[in-house]
Amino acid sequence: MTTTGPTLADLERRAADRRDRPAYGHDALITCDRLVRIFSTDGVEVQALQGLDLLVREGELMALVGASGSGKSTLMNILAGLDEPTAGAAKVAGCDLLTMGAKERLRYRRDIVGFVWQQTARNLLPYLTAAQNVALPMQLRGGTKRSHKTRRSLELLELLGVGDCRDRRPQQLSGGQQQRVAIAVALANEPSVLLADEPTGELDSHTGERIFEAFRTANEELGTTIVIVTHDQAVASEVRRTVAIRDGRTSTEVLRRTEVDATTGQESVISREYAMLDRAGRLQLPSDYTETLHMRDRVLLELEEDHIGIWPDNTHD
Repeated sequence: MTTTGPTLADLERRAADRRDRPAYGHDALITCDRLVRIFSTDGVEVQALQGLDLLVREGELMALVGASGSGKSTLMNILAGLDEPTAGAAKVAGCDLLTMGAKERLRYRRDIVGFVWQQTARNLLPYLTAAQNVALPMQLRGGTKRSHKTRRSLELLELLGVGDCRDRRPQQLSGGQQQRVAIAVALANEPSVLLADEPTGELDSHTGERIFEAFRTANEELGTTIVIVTHDQAVASEVRRTVAIRDGRTSTEVLRRTEVDATTGQESVISREYAMLDRAGRLQLPSDYTETLHMRDRVLLELEEDHIGIWPDNTHD
């Protein structure tokens, strides 16, 4: 049987389609495109991020999950402006994280992103009161009247349920109160994105729930986009979108939506898990799937009209 390749007209049409296609992440607040981060220690290179793709839309409240060493903390540090990517592209609120100079990076960390650490002691200065801690980022930025700084500090503390703590120093606060004050500090300069690295990691489950409620309040009342790195499945299951990272790439994504029963009017949350197809066409299949079907090394693919079939390769049996 004789086959023919695409005609010149076919190639021209495909090229035109590519030109007309919007740029990847054109409508996202956070865009990571084939992001790579390589660390070198004693001559040994470790690839923490291996071409990771991620899009986060404005106004989202989402969670990043993954095992230790998966690359999620590396990604968080890059988005926070605390680390620089090796290759690929990363943009947050229009800021290019690969090309920023030292002054631009400082402004980015001060104005564009807020950050909440897992360790409560890292978030607050011990010799300042809660209100003074919240006012400090505005003071460092400058150009803000003292009355505005005071008013905004108290408003944020009230919003997050710790208004009565405004005159207390960190050592006079519980762990949960410290974290809610820390969220207020991170929100002080009205950042486009709030990042949190294991914010409930040192807290009990009940206190962790209250911390998540503070994040939800900030998201709903202030419209702040929030990305939380967490091991806490209770937190991960509360957000509409959970992205899992494995081996330095996004692997799966869980989307949740609320449905209302037409007969009873009762609401229920429906969850659906998706495998992530990255920009290079790579797909990370869940390990329990591949182990059940004894898939390894290579698989058989078949393109159907509306799906792709994947089967184990049995030639080595």
